[in-house]
Amino acid sequence: MKDKKRNILMIGKKAGMTQLYNAVGALVPVTVVEMCKTFVADVRTLDSDGYSAVQFGFVGKKAKETDGKVLPHFDTLKELRIDDVNLYEVGTSVPVDEFVKGELVDVIGKTKGKGFQGVMKRHGFSGGPASHGSMFHRRGGSYGQRQWPGHVFKGRKMPGHAGNEHRTIQNLEIIDTNVEKRLLVIKGSFPGTKGEYIIVRRAKKSLKEKK
Repeated sequence: MKDKKRNILMIGKKAGMTQLYNAVGALVPVTVVEMCKTFVADVRTLDSDGYSAVQFGFVGKKAKETDGKVLPHFDTLKELRIDDVNLYEVGTSVPVDEFVKGELVDVIGKTKGKGFQGVMKRHGFSGGPASHGSMFHRRGGSYGQRQWPGHVFKGRKMPGHAGNEHRTIQNLEIIDTNVEKRLLVIKGSFPGTKGEYIIVRRAKKSLKEKK
């Protein structure tokens, strides 16, 4: 397991941000994530399912027996497409030390919701003149067309619901781990409020480089 790195993902709760000094004395901002208990819930194969993937289960509470193996009751299931599923066995746990110090990970979180916002806050528009009488201060300008095509083009930046969207931050470095407390210390910041669940997976780009 340690020789060949498995493509895995885990769910964790964002504990908050702090800062650490690295080896050269530079101050590094980090985010601490409390990882949930993770198990291999199911393995999909080409012969039985038509595709190969591994299903991971998180936050196990109650034990139940499935095919002669004791599995916990999962609060959340996440599936990850994996070509080589021979390294995974149903019912086995995924320890935190599968992620090691210095490794790169991708973090998926949900951005903070900001409700209905105008174009200046939602898209960073500069707005119009601030002088009196201009009648054009925080608007987005003209959106529509003339008789042709007679509608607003899809994708136009307009006022609307801001935030509350899933975003992926790639290639974040793991600064430290704590196996006993199931903690990951990840360099930098990523979407998600304190106490919200985020997904941590082995960085896709780093896996492609090794292949």
